[in-house]
Amino acid sequence: MSEFAGMEELLQDFLMESTDLLSDVDNKLVELEKRPEDKALLNDIFRGFHTIKGGAGFLNVGPMINLCHRTENLFDKLRNGQLHITAGIMDVILDATGIVRDMFGTMGQGLMPSEADPRILAALDAALAGEALAEDTAAAEPAPAATPAPVATPAPAAAPAPQPASNGQGPDWNQLYQAVTPGGAPPAPVAAAPAPKPAAKPAPSKPATNAPNSSGPQENTIRIDTVRLDMVLNLSGEIGLTKNRLTTLRTEILQGNRDTNTLRSLDEAISQLDLLVGDLQNAVMKTRMQPIGRLFQKYPRLARDLARQLGKEVELVLSGEETELDKTMIEDLNDPLVHLVRNAVDHGIEQPEERIAAGKKPQALVQLTAEQVGDHILIEITDDGKGMNADALRRKAIEKGLIDQESANSLDEKQCLQLIFLPGFSTKDQISSVSGRGVGMDVVRTNIQKLNGRIDINSVPGEGTRISISLPLTLAILPVLVVRACNQPFAVPLAMVREIITIDPNAIQEVSGKPTIVVRDEILPLKTLAGLLGWEPTQKPYFGVLMQSAEKSFILAIDSFVGRDDVVIKPLQNIRPKGVAGATLSGDGSVVLVLDMEDLLTSSEASNTVTRSADLIAT
Repeated sequence: MSEFAGMEELLQDFLMESTDLLSDVDNKLVELEKRPEDKALLNDIFRGFHTIKGGAGFLNVGPMINLCHRTENLFDKLRNGQLHITAGIMDVILDATGIVRDMFGTMGQGLMPSEADPRILAALDAALAGEALAEDTAAAEPAPAATPAPVATPAPAAAPAPQPASNGQGPDWNQLYQAVTPGGAPPAPVAAAPAPKPAAKPAPSKPATNAPNSSGPQENTIRIDTVRLDMVLNLSGEIGLTKNRLTTLRTEILQGNRDTNTLRSLDEAISQLDLLVGDLQNAVMKTRMQPIGRLFQKYPRLARDLARQLGKEVELVLSGEETELDKTMIEDLNDPLVHLVRNAVDHGIEQPEERIAAGKKPQALVQLTAEQVGDHILIEITDDGKGMNADALRRKAIEKGLIDQESANSLDEKQCLQLIFLPGFSTKDQISSVSGRGVGMDVVRTNIQKLNGRIDINSVPGEGTRISISLPLTLAILPVLVVRACNQPFAVPLAMVREIITIDPNAIQEVSGKPTIVVRDEILPLKTLAGLLGWEPTQKPYFGVLMQSAEKSFILAIDSFVGRDDVVIKPLQNIRPKGVAGATLSGDGSVVLVLDMEDLLTSSEASNTVTRSADLIAT
């Protein structure tokens, strides 16, 4: 039974509002670290935290009230000038906000959170008493020269870096909490296990990931502007009036009244209904649209914590936060963007001393932008780091056995950059808590493809890297190109279509035993749709669709075109054939398979599976 019985609705409102407030507080704390004298910013942080504490008090959540009260006292001393912001104090505050977020997760499961880790409370008390934290003491003393340790090794002293974190790991918890740890045993980092009871939601296992946990439950509610709801209501009323008009006309026609005026009125009513249904569809889609800034606001804290763990100086700049995207897509984008931001800070950005030696500023710049381009959303993650060398990526892929030498030699520079998406690929020789396992970018590509999106990479060695993600505005409606092969219609995602060409049989050439066509000095492989489906072609293909996937371009040979359409994809019940994303109905009522081209191209069983599905539909 829930410990908040009778207050479920109030609890959900509190969690929704307080989660947004806490994300805003986290971002402002990162800004405050850059502008410690900004009193207005500090006051905003204080008010946000006070609001969270007030809501927790109304729900009688004692552990959260206790933690928030101590943190609020620390904010008050900072506001009054009794204390000054230091790296150690900021680490303690951010750890406290991380514990508050974990308490939100516990409350979301209907459970009362347990008391905060005593070490966190002791750190807050020490800061309130004005005691120097270990982090600040270490920053004030020159660190002895040492060889920089790998990320996986929490070395107590590393090469000096032009930032307060001399050891690159945040505060020295061993020194800070030795007095409160039984027997003086070295405690684990605070962020690693904030909840001492099983009922509490465990915190992330890495000190740098106090940012929101992306694996938590998804929200089942959505905030909608009342103006948009009013628009839906008005359109529903207009459709009702048009329906009444059509009913009247239908009665007249059934009674034998088929004069010119009646037929003209019928045509006008149908045209009006068509316009209204289209407007209603757009209005309903807009009710699901949410600003992507709600997702972006999680990442400044993530970048800040990871940069401090790695001993780097990084500023994350956000733009285009007002860009709107379907709510379900925003939720599914979280994991890919977390990987990309972490990779930019970990792999892309050099250590401060390396940047200075290369003539760059010690503080690196990572930009996360979003904008709407036509009917797609373009998200870009750009850094001014060391960039990627195509030849080095090729060698690393061969070394790890991911591709053979012959395949590697045929790759151009852009294709070499795409190698980072291969499962198991990593440029790190040692596995750390941050990277090295070769699963991050593979997950990114897989998740983006599930959203019918594309991901591209551009990189210049020594200057930086830009990763671009193109996504449809919504997954509810998919623009497709309907084509025919062996007298059967199929739909392919329009996002992959570059252009339509005619195929001249004399222009087909064999390269390494495979048919190819040269289009504007670009050698492209030719694949027949019938061949991919495992069917015997009924005629020579005269048309081709030049398609662009995340990794390759190719020409898809088909028999004929039906046209462009916007379809609603329906999953096939109890069956998920390889190479088939789902099915839809055409205007004449026939079933059209919507193909998953990426899956169709890479699946060795695609032809047999798709053939069986098509045969079932044909029968």
